Amino acid sequence: MASFVDRVVLHAAGGNGGNGCASIRREKFKPLAGPDGGNGGDGGTVKLLVDASTTTLLEYHHSPHRRATSGTQGQGGDKDGSKGGDLVLRVPDGTVVKDLDGNVLADLVGDGAEYVVAAGGKGGLGNRALSSQTRKAPGFALLGEEGDAADIELEVKTIADVALVGFPSAGKSSLIAAISAARPKIADYPFTTLVPNLGVVQADQSRFTVADVPGLIPGASEGKGLGLEFLRHIERTAMIVHVLDCATLEPGRDPISDLDVIEAELAAYAGDIGIEGGRVPLTERPRLVVLNKIDVPEARELAEFVKSDLEARGLRVFEISTASHEGLRELKFALAEIVEKARAAAPAPEPAPVVLRPRAVDESRFTVRRLGGDETGYWFEVRGTKPERWVKQTDFNNDEAVGFLADRLAKIGIEDGLFKAGAVAGDEVRIGNPSNAVVFDWEPTLQTGPELLGGRGTDLRLEQSERPTRGDKRREFNERMDAKTEARRELWTEREAGVWTDPDES
Repeated sequence: MASFVDRVVLHAAGGNGGNGCASIRREKFKPLAGPDGGNGGDGGTVKLLVDASTTTLLEYHHSPHRRATSGTQGQGGDKDGSKGGDLVLRVPDGTVVKDLDGNVLADLVGDGAEYVVAAGGKGGLGNRALSSQTRKAPGFALLGEEGDAADIELEVKTIADVALVGFPSAGKSSLIAAISAARPKIADYPFTTLVPNLGVVQADQSRFTVADVPGLIPGASEGKGLGLEFLRHIERTAMIVHVLDCATLEPGRDPISDLDVIEAELAAYAGDIGIEGGRVPLTERPRLVVLNKIDVPEARELAEFVKSDLEARGLRVFEISTASHEGLRELKFALAEIVEKARAAAPAPEPAPVVLRPRAVDESRFTVRRLGGDETGYWFEVRGTKPERWVKQTDFNNDEAVGFLADRLAKIGIEDGLFKAGAVAGDEVRIGNPSNAVVFDWEPTLQTGPELLGGRGTDLRLEQSERPTRGDKRREFNERMDAKTEARRELWTEREAGVWTDPDES
């Protein structure tokens, strides 16, 4: 089972907002004392956070689907729903966030850097928040919004000071094991190293990290071997060390040709992909050559033979043996010297910037377009931040909520826009993204049930400020009984006078 994963596709979703509540307060002698429905809670947000103790994306490789908790529904008695908890996903330092098309969304460098992947949905308003002087008793509440969903690619680019590059079995893992406490897998066959290894090297007062990039071969920048998978781990390094095998038995190989092949692959990789963040180009970074395995007599002779040619190219050359540790001390101090110079020349690290996402200056802007043709029929498409959000918040099973939506759309000019676009009553209107738009037949003057009682969102029963007392009820009862007695007396008088006769006697 893999223990190091440096690239994953993550499917993140923010929590949904809770629905608002439609409720009426009940008090003694006043059964309809006004709306008291609370708001729904906001959904939780999914965010990435750089954690220095995290070194791999293995956790997200096994569980790529992540969702924050949703907010709860509001309740009566002015009780708002609880907010959903944010989901914080910890990632290694040097994680690059991309969309599935390869566009870079964020480059997370530095402990504490964070990036919001999917925002939570807003909770719906309850009828308490929807009430006003003109809408005293809303019989509806708004629905909570769905949380954002995003599919992103996470890619780790190891942050190390020194990158070891070379052919398979050149001795890179052995070199890391010899100069640091790292213990990578070492064997006498190609591609023993399947994942990058990191080691911490101490040279007097200087401490730096060394990364072992798995073996490169010709065509690595085009996807051959393992090189393309791990070349990105050298993008952030301060220097590159070529580890050349002087004891190889493969025909057609020697230290000079190996160096030329690896340099060509690095140039091809840097030219195709580039280096983000304004860093020194890959081909311009300090180089150092290590001639390895000089404990073998033939290898020592070859190293002495090619050393002058390499130095003629302006490269510093070290002859070493990871088996006998010959030349390792000089190599460590040379690496420390170059790393310290690179650190001194590098700009001071800046704290992770706080990303502000202010609301648009004018969210009321929208577009109305007539789409379709003669054969398929036509319709009118409405797009805009506010109308799309309002449609998602509307409970279409509640006529009053639909009427409220009609009022809101008319207030920002949707009806005027439809008139200008040539819409007439009964035309099909679609609001929102074509894949999940809300479709309805347009009625310019929408009437709903509450208008029969007064203005939309009002209830005349709430205007009753007093409840009949017991004396009022007794007086009303006596008046009713007296009226019945008087009616019987009139009927009896008419009968005695002969006005009323029994039908059986006629």
